[in-house]
Amino acid sequence: MSQTIAPNTRESSRHHSEASSGQQTFIVALHDISPNNWPYYRPFVERMDAMGNVKLTWLVVPDFHHKSASFKDPAFLNLLEKRLEKGDELVLHGFYHCDEAPAPTNIKDYFMRRFYTVEGEFYPLAEDDARSRLERGIELFSQQNWPLHGFVAPAWLMGDGARQALKELPFRYTSDPGHFYELPDFTSHRVPTLVWSCRARWRRAMSYVVNEASRLQYRHLPTIRMGLHPIDMQYDAARNYWIKCIERLLNEGQRSETKIDWLHRITTTT
Repeated sequence: MSQTIAPNTRESSRHHSEASSGQQTFIVALHDISPNNWPYYRPFVERMDAMGNVKLTWLVVPDFHHKSASFKDPAFLNLLEKRLEKGDELVLHGFYHCDEAPAPTNIKDYFMRRFYTVEGEFYPLAEDDARSRLERGIELFSQQNWPLHGFVAPAWLMGDGARQALKELPFRYTSDPGHFYELPDFTSHRVPTLVWSCRARWRRAMSYVVNEASRLQYRHLPTIRMGLHPIDMQYDAARNYWIKCIERLLNEGQRSETKIDWLHRITTTT
């Protein structure tokens, strides 16, 4: 069972054509979107809206930890509808965002499912179970008449079952921290992600160092992503970093886009 999505050996040459196409871009992805998590994000989103030129990709969890049913909350659905009208994108992000499969039976799975994360919902699922949850997510989006192009697994972790299920469903892309993957053949495109870890003070301190080093390392790439989480919004250091990073990129002349904007652009310029 694979811990992350294995890149297709046909690494796309579009990366190179994109690099030569001009303006650099960045993607801001808000993870773990649900009614319970929205209050953490609200001040940040209001700040982005005040900038006037930042598009957001919302990774929506249908029922976060079985405690926050996104599609049974009329006010929350209205919020997401308005975000679509603003030009943002909504993405399916797991279904429950928690790993409730039977306990791991080997060291590798124990590390991935108990040490690395306890939220890798789609890591241990068999193909039928993964397909069932994906189809339920698709149906919820369909009931709202919302476009749905992408699926991102919780913690970016997918096993072989989820991978096989995705090949048979009408998603256009998925992603892990380093790549986008065009579906159904998982053709890979390098689009790295900045991400914070806020679980401990030392992690927050190191996140600033790591992200600044990564930002400089990636500064010549055509596109980078920022993967934000609700816990980031609860710490001034993390929240302020994201705001300043986005302001810096805009001041450098980079343009904000959603994930599907990016995919449309690269598939129409080749």
